[in-house]
Amino acid sequence: MLHHISFGVRELERSAIFYDGTLATLGYIRVWSDDDAIGYGLPGGGDLLCIKQRSATHPPGAGFHLALTASSHEAIQAFHTAALQLGGQDNGEPGLRPDYGDHYYAAFVLDPDGYALEAVLNAPCSC
Repeated sequence: MLHHISFGVRELERSAIFYDGTLATLGYIRVWSDDDAIGYGLPGGGDLLCIKQRSATHPPGAGFHLALTASSHEAIQAFHTAALQLGGQDNGEPGLRPDYGDHYYAAFVLDPDGYALEAVLNAPCSC
């Protein structure tokens, strides 16, 4: 359904450091950038997420979050760890979320501007 999503960030360079490191844990990379924006996606593809310099931005409140597909439980753990090391805030440690399904494994963070992000894998564990 969605082609991509874009949102404003207060400090592009600060957000670039956060997103470069955090999204890399899920296999996403910077696919383009200019002075005012950066696009992230899969290697060899277009952008799926774009952050844009907007100093007066305000993230949406409760009810909005962006869920990102992860390939493994280890990737979700790495996502959470990287996010906290790069200026994000914990919003739910990695783990099973039985309220969402028997195999729903996710971690939740807030980016430096307060956007709610989730890394998720909804599949049986291959541990």
